[in-house]
Parts: sequence; C-alpha cells; structure tokens
Amino acid sequence: MTERTVDLVDETGRLDEAAIEPGSTPAADLEPVAITVPDAHAEDEQWFPRLIGVLILGLAGAGAVLMLLATLATGPAAGVAPTQGVLFGIWTFLYATEAPTPRVAVAAVGLAVLFAAGVALLERRITNQSRRSVNIGTNPLAPKLVMARTQGEFAGPVTVTVLIPAHNEEASLSATIASLVGQSHRPERIIVVADNCTDSTVAIARRAGVEVIESVDNTRKKAGALNQVLRRILPEQGHNDVVMVVDADTRLDDGFLEAAVARLTADRALMAVGGLFYGDEGAGLLGQFQRNEYIRYSREIRRRRGKVFVLTGTASLFRPEALRTVAGSRGTSLPGTPGDVYDTAALTEDNELTIALKSLGALMISPERCTVVTEVMPTWRTLWAQRLRWQRGALENLGAYGMTRKTLRYWLQQLGIGYGVIALASYFVLILTMLLSMDTWVWFPFWMGLGLLFTVERVVTVWKGGWMARLLAATLFPELVFAAFLDVVYVKGVLDITLGRQASWKHVEHAAPVDGLSAVVGPADRLTAV
Repeated sequence: MTERTVDLVDETGRLDEAAIEPGSTPAADLEPVAITVPDAHAEDEQWFPRLIGVLILGLAGAGAVLMLLATLATGPAAGVAPTQGVLFGIWTFLYATEAPTPRVAVAAVGLAVLFAAGVALLERRITNQSRRSVNIGTNPLAPKLVMARTQGEFAGPVTVTVLIPAHNEEASLSATIASLVGQSHRPERIIVVADNCTDSTVAIARRAGVEVIESVDNTRKKAGALNQVLRRILPEQGHNDVVMVVDADTRLDDGFLEAAVARLTADRALMAVGGLFYGDEGAGLLGQFQRNEYIRYSREIRRRRGKVFVLTGTASLFRPEALRTVAGSRGTSLPGTPGDVYDTAALTEDNELTIALKSLGALMISPERCTVVTEVMPTWRTLWAQRLRWQRGALENLGAYGMTRKTLRYWLQQLGIGYGVIALASYFVLILTMLLSMDTWVWFPFWMGLGLLFTVERVVTVWKGGWMARLLAATLFPELVFAAFLDVVYVKGVLDITLGRQASWKHVEHAAPVDGLSAVVGPADRLTAV
C-alpha cells in the first residue's frame, strides 16, 4: 500500500476526511495505485473452476427436487382418482387432471414473491454498502473514495477517445465509424485497433480519416489487442478523458455520446457507462428470435433504472482511473496478468471486466438513451458459437472469481438459468409423454389459463419491437424451441468446462463491400471446443 493511501485512511481503515482539503490533491495523486490484497483465488483448488457448471446445475437440480417433493407431499384431494395412461403400450402411469389445490397455489406464489424480494433486497444492500464504502483496500473505486480524491480538482470537460477493435472488419467498419462521426457529441479521437488484418480494414479506416494502430505479434485476440493500445494511451489520460470501446459491427444511435457525456459530467464518481443494444434487421426468423431477446433484456435494464448486469462489449465508456485500477489489481485482488486491463484468459471480456469493476466498488450505469444496433447471428451455426462463448465465458468467470458478495448476483443468475434448463426440459418431456399415452387430447383449464398469462407477458415485453416481434411472441412455442436451443448450448458449455476442453477461435469471413461501400452485415466470432 502506498504512502498516499496511508495518508487518506486512518488506523481503522476508514477514510480520513480531515486529510483531504479542497484543491490540495495534486494531479499525480489522482492516478490509481495497485492495491495489494491477498489473492483468495490463488489458493483455490483446481477442481472448482472445472466443476463450476456442474455445481450450479447440481444446486438447481436440488431445488427442483425439493419443489417436486413439496408438491407430492400435498397429494391429490380426497376422493379424486388420478387418470391412468399407457405409454407405448408398455408403461402405465398416473396423472392428475385437476388444478393444484389452493394451498399449493398460494404457497408457490408466496415462495416466488419471497425469493424475488429477497434477491432484490440483498442486491440493494450489497450495492449500497459498496457505494458507501471507504475501505480503499477492497473498494478503491467506491464513489466516496473517488469523490474524495477528486475534490476541488477540475479535470476539464469530458473528452471521448474511441477504440474500435477490428479483425478483418471491412464489411461493417464504415458504418460503425459513420455512426460515431455523426453523433451530436462527436468523439475527440477515434482509433481503429487493427488486429492481424488481412483484408482492407486498415485502408477503409484511413480513408475515413481516423487513426489506426496495428497490434504487434498479438495472439490474444480482441483482449490482447486492446491491452496493447491501452498501455499506450492510458498514462496520458486525465480523469475526464474517458475511453470508449466499440465493436466494429455496432452502430450507435444518435444521442448516445451526448447522453453518456452528460452523465459522466454530472457525476465524477461514475466509472463506466454501458449501452443498451438492439438487434439489426435481417436473418429471417432466427434474427427475430434474437431481436426479441435483446428487446426484453433492454427493457429489464430500463426497469432497473440503468443498473447494469454487464457492460456490453458492443459499446461502453470507462474512466481512465477505472481501467488503470483494474490493470494494477490484476494478479492480486483480481485474476489476470498484472498490467492488463482485459483478462486475456476470459472468453467474455466484457462480462469479466464488469465483474472486475464491481469487485473494486465501481459505480456504473446503462442509461436509457445510450442505445446501439448490433448484428444478429445469421445462421444457427454462428448463433451456437456466439452463445457457447457467452455461456461458457460467464461460467468460467464465476470459477475465476469464486463466491463473493460482489458476484452473488451472477451466481443467482446462473442458478436461474440452470433451473430453467431443468424446468423447460421437464415441460417438454411431460408434453411428449401425454401425447404418446393418450388417445384424445385433454384440455386443462387451469394450465391453459397460466399459458395464456405467460403468452400475454411475452407479447407485452416485446411490444416496442413491432408487429413481427409481437406475432412471434404470441405463437409462444417457437420461442420455447429457441429457449430449448439456448439450454442445449448451456449444457454443452458445462460439459466442455468439466471435461477440460480448450476453446479456440475461428473468424467468420464476409464478402468484401461492393464499390467501396460497407454492407450492413457484421462479422461473427465462432468458437469451437477442441
């Protein structure tokens, strides 16, 4: 711990506000330092990261079994005989056609409300404690500490330096640059980070009049290329000289930067601003599945008033202090290589960086006006690769960070996904069993009512997507099939991690733009397990 840190913190570990006077903090002291904290993860057994998926599925399965046992314990109403069916003419089984008893229904609703309220209250408590923390050892980016370090200092107006990591992105780069240049608040600097490009990506960037920095001997993909550039530009950045990372297949909606800069100007403790992403047009039914999914996610973030789960890799802004503190904490309180902003071992660098910032107490938000349009996967094969990377990366990040108060929300999310896999698979098995065992279809009014309620929810949550989004949601079963596809991807990710399969990357090439114009088709990264 440095002398500056000792001066700011008293013997109890709390902030010594008397040591901070307006205008007395030199600019050099605004540079964050490497926080030397014993790395609890260094002593983790090797089995934990490997079995992280099995652990989550096991916990979800245990919850499902407990719910089944609770339901069976209630039993059918007295005098009501269950219906008998024969499957394949071999197995005989019994099933109840009546609705659950009022006691079971009330208990189920009560448990659901209690769980949701408990998660919300716990998350709020953890978040508030982090924001109010004055412990520089564990929360160096906590708002109270940031405000204290910058008190009385004017770091100038907020400036934006945009980094566009690009590997053979000639098909979409022009549209991305145009969306940046056309912003109502235009960025002060745009840098295309060309990583091992073999197409005309570099030429297109230079014709557009932006800077180009080519990676040198990079074998760590997007994260490695960004790390090289960040080492060059971060030392010269002031507190308000924010760095923005934008994917080369993303187009910012007008007003994105204006809204983000306004939030960063108004709150100097805000460490990062993320975007809300929507799916691009095209790709038929598969594209509409993804657009519906993105609309629902953005709606959820808006209902959370911008409290973000993940700072999306499509477009996010970071204060230099946040990135420098992450780099200084790698190898000690955070996993990764010391000096690297991005952990090159992570498959989902945006999710990992979000967890890193939250672990350091950083305040971040995704405002409603900060929206972007990103590509949708055009084929089931590329979608499989994308989602395998997302799901496996999220699980591996939890394996790297372990169970902490800061990662509790992510554990609960993965438990919810694991339970969803079990619940949806059970639903399909029950439907199939009924179809194969009954001579005539039996309508169950109670379950039909629940299904109708579920359908209404699906339609309402994609209403802003237009009539195609609403129609797809109203049909219900196609989206259930899409959800089942994602569940299979999840299980595949768990198996790959458990079996120790290494992930390797392949890039999907796109046709070169016609007549120098960029087609509005983005690249896709493909992941295979070998």
